[in-house]
Amino acid sequence: MTALASTHPTLLDITNAAGSDGKVGAVGLMAEILAQDNEILDDMVMKEANEVTGHVGNIRTGYPSPTWRKFYGGVQPAKSTYRKVTDTIGMLEAYAEVDKALADLNGNTAAFRLMEDRGFLEGMSKEMAQTLFSGNENTAPEEFTGFGPRFNSQSAENACNILTSAATPDSTDNSSIWLVDWGDYVHGIYPKGSQSGLKIEDKGQVTLGDSTNGYYEGYRTHYAWNLGLHVKDWRHVVRIQIDEEDLTKGAATGPDLLDLLAQATELIPSQNGRLVFYCNRNVRSFFRRQVMNKVASSTLSIEQITRPNGAMIRVPAFDGIPIRRCDALTATETGI
Repeated sequence: MTALASTHPTLLDITNAAGSDGKVGAVGLMAEILAQDNEILDDMVMKEANEVTGHVGNIRTGYPSPTWRKFYGGVQPAKSTYRKVTDTIGMLEAYAEVDKALADLNGNTAAFRLMEDRGFLEGMSKEMAQTLFSGNENTAPEEFTGFGPRFNSQSAENACNILTSAATPDSTDNSSIWLVDWGDYVHGIYPKGSQSGLKIEDKGQVTLGDSTNGYYEGYRTHYAWNLGLHVKDWRHVVRIQIDEEDLTKGAATGPDLLDLLAQATELIPSQNGRLVFYCNRNVRSFFRRQVMNKVASSTLSIEQITRPNGAMIRVPAFDGIPIRRCDALTATETGI
């Protein structure tokens, strides 16, 4: 494990380090499958919360003012100001059920059940990604609050880290690009006392019912994923909202993505862990097209990234910062 991974572990790092016994191994496989369907899990730093149901943290709201002192002159004491916040942990669960006769048909029941369960895990992964950016406890108390509601006002304290193009907002057809510095200041959380927030329970053979109130034998697996988001310092997150329908490949009109990305990178005070951009597939395609229509030698490159399982993937990058695709970022946002 690299130094960065040991100090800023992802979900895969945590499950892989937990052990290799059967129970932990199953959780590790669950984490690997979730990450295959959600690139964010390759980046998102996870830390154990200080409570079972959430994480209580102090967010700095002001810095002490130093004093220029002269001989025999005193210095007034000063201190930082903080605001206490509690970020809750959501409980995402799914029950996977398969027909026993069908699962036993090919002679490898375990492999068939895992193949069928992948669909349930993919659904959990997509739901997590959507909640990470748009989850809001005020409208859905069972979720955790994601980035969107935290960076959603031009009059808020963190308004300087919200960028918009000239055409935004105009309606409800906007999309966001996010720059996140995963590390000590921005990270996921899992319940205190748990290994990773992931749980698998094989319920074994159970009697299931069909739509006509008939019965048949099947297998059931219970999957649970308890997690949340903690933003200790908002300066390590930047939101760029654009009018997606105004994008053009030459950037002669509409949002100039390269200019907006450059502005965003300068807003991060200092890199703490992993800097990553997130956008949907349409926006990322315009990144590449705008670069090709501007200059041959640019700040956009294709980087090779090694995933925790050792696999190599190619990801577009801006100034060395990966640009990840996240289709949970839709083009139906209300303008800020």
